[in-house]
Amino acid sequence: MSSKVPSNLLYTKSHEWVAVANGVATVGISDHAQHELTDVVFVELPAVGKTLKAGETCAVVESVKTASDIYAPVSGEVIEANKALAENPALVNTDPYGAGWFFKVKLSQPAETAALLKPEAYAAQTQD
Repeated sequence: MSSKVPSNLLYTKSHEWVAVANGVATVGISDHAQHELTDVVFVELPAVGKTLKAGETCAVVESVKTASDIYAPVSGEVIEANKALAENPALVNTDPYGAGWFFKVKLSQPAETAALLKPEAYAAQTQD
């Protein structure tokens, strides 16, 4: 069974997705990643105001199986964290591209998005 890969997003090799609008990147983990993790029980998000550099560890997601680091796909300042995940981390499993988003970053280097994977490339990487 192949995972869903929305065509309006960009992706990282480490399974984060990015939606960019008006200089802000919304970040979450892909359907493939949540499927591999199984039941997500806890998400630790970066603090609002924290400055991230692309590629650095910025969050942690824990499932019944394992804990995984989440890497910043782009550089910038965290302007919002998804508070709903603290109360209901399972949103990552049920709606990874919607209500299960992790955080939003005001881009400091918008050109970094050019290094992210297009949907077709990410889908090819994650094919079963």
